[in-house]
Amino acid sequence: MSMPMDMSDARIYETAEASPRPAFQSILRGFGGACPACGRGRLFHKFLKVSDNCPDCGEALHHHQADDAPPYFTIMIVGHIVVPMMLWLELAYLPPLWVHATLWPALTLVLSLWFLPRLKGAIVGWQWALRMHGFGSDAEEKMHGV
Repeated sequence: MSMPMDMSDARIYETAEASPRPAFQSILRGFGGACPACGRGRLFHKFLKVSDNCPDCGEALHHHQADDAPPYFTIMIVGHIVVPMMLWLELAYLPPLWVHATLWPALTLVLSLWFLPRLKGAIVGWQWALRMHGFGSDAEEKMHGV
């Protein structure tokens, strides 16, 4: 059930619609670990800890709610890389078990540690571009008491 929209809600909606944010560019910036707004400031101040604000442009980044999406996508992507390679190696060369036991856990760990912050950054960039979870205008934040 939708609630009636007053005039201030309508103005905020029109403002948000009038200035679209480039989603693909924001996702790429986030994937690269940069602020989705300016592309210059660092998105993370620790391995997976998103900065509260961009150190370059001051954009508020604390709104993000990436939750379980980055690990989920990391597992999906790494699994789609490692499993076919493992099957190919086994079928093509029949290596001893110690080769599998050494190679695949190490490769899985390295790929997971490489993909996880990049995918989290991409998700934060996507949320910023779509104005999700409070990434909208200052007027929206004041209206909702954020």
